[in-house]
Amino acid sequence: MNEINTLDARVADTADVQVPPYVCVRAHTYRLTSRPAVSATQPIDAATPTVVALDLGSTLGWAVRLSGQVMSGTEPFKLGRFEGGGMRYLRFVRWLDDLWRFAGPLEAVYFEEVRRHRGVDAAHAYGGFLAQLTAWCERHAVPYQGVPVGTIKKFATGKGNADKAAMIEAARRWGHKPEDDNEADALALLHWAMAQETKA
Repeated sequence: MNEINTLDARVADTADVQVPPYVCVRAHTYRLTSRPAVSATQPIDAATPTVVALDLGSTLGWAVRLSGQVMSGTEPFKLGRFEGGGMRYLRFVRWLDDLWRFAGPLEAVYFEEVRRHRGVDAAHAYGGFLAQLTAWCERHAVPYQGVPVGTIKKFATGKGNADKAAMIEAARRWGHKPEDDNEADALALLHWAMAQETKA
């Protein structure tokens, strides 16, 4: 009986233990991205605004500054074999909702503003993602801004027409390990946005 009472006391004591903020960030990041967040190993700075950068497309590149830490990744929104044309946009909105629940109120959302596409399908897909994103931002009162592709590339590499390999290399110089050019583009956009903050 004494052993049970002692165990109950230990459980009661641990119930009040505060979980370090970086553990929460790592756990939620893993749930959101299925990859561990190597950058989320420092205590949270709640004063740093949360900023999101997106490279819109069927393979979404994303980067988030959350509590002073930068996290990034990719998310596939390609149509499944038996899916209707609008399903990827519904999944994209659900992803944004999950991001909102995970990260909390967003200071701003930046997206890569593409003016030219190689094909009609790519242009239609981009337009669909852009429409869903801007409507979602309006609904949640989140400021959003498109940034021209050339501006992002020039900021990252010094060349407004840099290729995919150069963008990936630029992200690596910042200390990131992008999975592909979509993630690298989102990281470059996020770093551009943070650079604008220092100028303000």
